[in-house]
Amino acid sequence: MKHTLIGMMLAGLCCTGFAQTGDTTPPEVAKNQAKEIARGEPARWQKADRSMQAQIATKRKEIGAALNEAKVECKQMAAGERDECMREARATYQEDMANVRELVAQSNQMGSDYDSTGQ
Repeated sequence: MKHTLIGMMLAGLCCTGFAQTGDTTPPEVAKNQAKEIARGEPARWQKADRSMQAQIATKRKEIGAALNEAKVECKQMAAGERDECMREARATYQEDMANVRELVAQSNQMGSDYDSTGQ
């Protein structure tokens, strides 16, 4: 389980560098994101996920986002490494989705409330 969580965190950190350089964000998407950022954070970002069902839904979104980030990273690898990277990304996704309740429970142990706002 720790391996899965660490893998997700590393995938997120690795892909953060790509996202910051703009290498993976199409120009039209970046323009739309800039407009959204100018409007400020939506109120829902500050609302904690209180129910287990809401926490699980958020965790599933996070797992899906981690898979998408890993796919982008895999596609930038050499052809010989790409297939193995994609297999690992899908395996991690499937394992995480199968253990989503445990991942939420672990998140809850780290803090008193599971909060998708990052605070």
